[in-house]
Amino acid sequence: MVRISSGRLKGRKVAASKKIFTSSDGDELRPTSSKVREAIFDIVRAEIDHALFLDLYAGTGAVGLEALSRGAEKVYFVESSLVRAKAITDYIRKTGLDDRAAVYREKAETFLQRAMRTGLKFDIIFADPPYQSDEIERALPCIAKYSMLKDHGCILVEHFSKTALPAHMQNIKKTKDYKYGGTIITLYRKEQ
Repeated sequence: MVRISSGRLKGRKVAASKKIFTSSDGDELRPTSSKVREAIFDIVRAEIDHALFLDLYAGTGAVGLEALSRGAEKVYFVESSLVRAKAITDYIRKTGLDDRAAVYREKAETFLQRAMRTGLKFDIIFADPPYQSDEIERALPCIAKYSMLKDHGCILVEHFSKTALPAHMQNIKKTKDYKYGGTIITLYRKEQ
């Protein structure tokens, strides 16, 4: 069971259904652990209030919901699984956060292209693609190429510790890696 750890929704359960943990194509969901979620929000503590937050590969939606709980102005959830996207939508509706959240049931690249066309930019982008996929190798260059970060924005990528991510992409630079067992959070910031 996944619970919100801080803020307005503290203690509330997020994932109630076992169906969301396996998609129709056999993709097993690996929710971000509470320890790693705490670390993520420690990293962006000074930036979360009133932030536009993108939860790419949302899964259970726990990271984006935690962002809403901690004061993000609006969270965009992107999840390709119908069951998972519906579960996130239902949870948002149940908590009365409809006006501060938007759920997109589509591939990350599709969403990023739409956001680029509409000029949408984020303060914080969190990306947690399936560890054994090449999703992040496609998504990160899109984020950089489409200038999706606001001037003082950041990207946090959760990935397997043996996955090497680029140090630099256009005007986005890796600033630090945070290691938690077999998981790494890589922090990127927009160069000024």
